[in-house]
Amino acid sequence: MDKVKILVVDDEARMRKLVRDFLVRKDYQVVEAADGQEALDVFFEQNDIKLVILDVMMPKMDGREVLKEIRTYSKVPVIMLTAKGDEQDELEGFELGVDEYISKPFSPKILVARVDALLRRSNVITEEASIEAGGIVLDKASHTVTVDGKPIELSFKEFELLTYFMENQGLALSRDKILNHVWNYDYFGDARTIDTHVKKLRAKMGDKGDLIRTIWGMGYKFEV
Repeated sequence: MDKVKILVVDDEARMRKLVRDFLVRKDYQVVEAADGQEALDVFFEQNDIKLVILDVMMPKMDGREVLKEIRTYSKVPVIMLTAKGDEQDELEGFELGVDEYISKPFSPKILVARVDALLRRSNVITEEASIEAGGIVLDKASHTVTVDGKPIELSFKEFELLTYFMENQGLALSRDKILNHVWNYDYFGDARTIDTHVKKLRAKMGDKGDLIRTIWGMGYKFEV
């Protein structure tokens, strides 16, 4: 499947790089523009852009003008970035057809979560409601797990950890990779946190805990 393409528009190169790096880690394809006019050029040249992240204050043409022009031709989801956080500013943006507003400074992790949610709402990306492997059924929608038909109680992080293992069946996952995806990129804790959670998860899974194999000196692998 082709990667979802996102246009990031901001006159600050540092901000574009920050946003791009986090989106690329989630497997999105990113194209950039440094001002409003360039944004419109890129948007209309590349007709496969699925979402736009747009700064309000920019040279040549500000974000509102860009949004107005895009909305004349397209209903593509648009997230506006603003340094103001002003209510009137935001109301004006919503009237023009913006889908989400995020005030600077913001958490890149939250921005990516908003991107994911907006693309799912727009039916651009879909995800499997449940994953099944080796007698384990994990339902993302209801946040439940059954092992051989019997429900087990998992904490939020244990559920996230099992989801990540099952989505990457057969792959050796390093502790760093697990930290990055389950505890997110801004987590600076000890990797032993993973070992503790895996130990608890295995215990709750009973015999099926053996499906989470330890790769000595590296990390773990979920294998049926």
